Formats: sequence, structure tokens, C-alpha cells
Amino acid sequence: MGETSYGKILISEEQIRNRIKELGAQITKDYEDKKLLLVGILNGCVYFMTDLSREIDKLLQIDFMVVSSYGSSTSTSGVVKIIKDLNRSIEGFDVLIIEDIVDTGLTLSYIKEVLEARKPNSVKICTLVNKIGRRKVDIDVDYVGFEIPDEFIIGYGMDYAEKYRNLKDVLIIRPELI
Repeated sequence: MGETSYGKILISEEQIRNRIKELGAQITKDYEDKKLLLVGILNGCVYFMTDLSREIDKLLQIDFMVVSSYGSSTSTSGVVKIIKDLNRSIEGFDVLIIEDIVDTGLTLSYIKEVLEARKPNSVKICTLVNKIGRRKVDIDVDYVGFEIPDEFIIGYGMDYAEKYRNLKDVLIIRPELI
């Protein structure tokens, strides 16, 4: 698709923008008569959640969680720790977890279980990118922007050691940058 000094473009800014419009329209329809709460998983979700929330044509609320499972490694540790929890009760809400990437599924499986115990009406998952080939646990992802191969990616919220999040495209990182 194209190369940059950071890597090969896997998903362009334009493709992301178009797909987010489609996801926003679908979520608007699916949650028409529901009390929607978007729960973003920081830090990676920021760009996706901001753009997606503006494409959802209904009143909604947002909150955030910070969890740790990667550190500065390129593969998940399998250990999930909640660093920042939600600021509210989610009872009575229809919760949509917003993630930048679903990889092994370990982190999201844990978060979904924690949130379901808090008595929301529902808990679903929306991700920009889905790496189904890396799954270690069975987890349903309800809204998927893009299915991608098992490559280490950066950009549009995704990082390596907290760098490269602000790139506008999703890139396969150049090996020499790792």
C-alpha cells in the first residue's frame, strides 16, 4: 500500500475514516433505544474512540479504564491489572468497550467479566483491529473495524513502548524500530 519511515501502511487514514463512519452508523442503529456508555481502554483507544463517538448519532456517555498487560514488550504477559477503574456505576447501562486492538483476548476477557459483574444491561466490544490468529481465549468481538494478519502494528493509537500512537495510518512497524 505504501511505505513510511516507520513502516508499511497496512490501513490508510482514509480507510480508517470510512470504516469508522460505517461502525458509527451500525452502533447508532443497534443502540437506538438504549442507554449507551462507551468504555475506552486507555491509552490506545483515544483516537478511535474520539472519532467513533462523533459518528454515533445519539446521546451517549463515556468513561475510561487503564489496564496493564504489555509493558514495553511486543507480546502480552497474560497478567491483567486495573490501574484506573471507571468513575461511575454502570448498572442499567448498555456498555460498549472500545479497544484499539484485540490480540490474544486475555485483557478484554478479563475486563468484560469484571464489567458484567457490575450489572449493566449488556456488555459488548468494539475494536478498530482484530488479530484473530493470536487468540488465546474465546471472546466475541461485536464490532470490528479491520481483521489483520499477525503483524506488530503501530499508529492510530497503537504503540511500541508508548511511541508512534499519533501516526494517522496503521503501519507494520519496521523491525529496526523495535
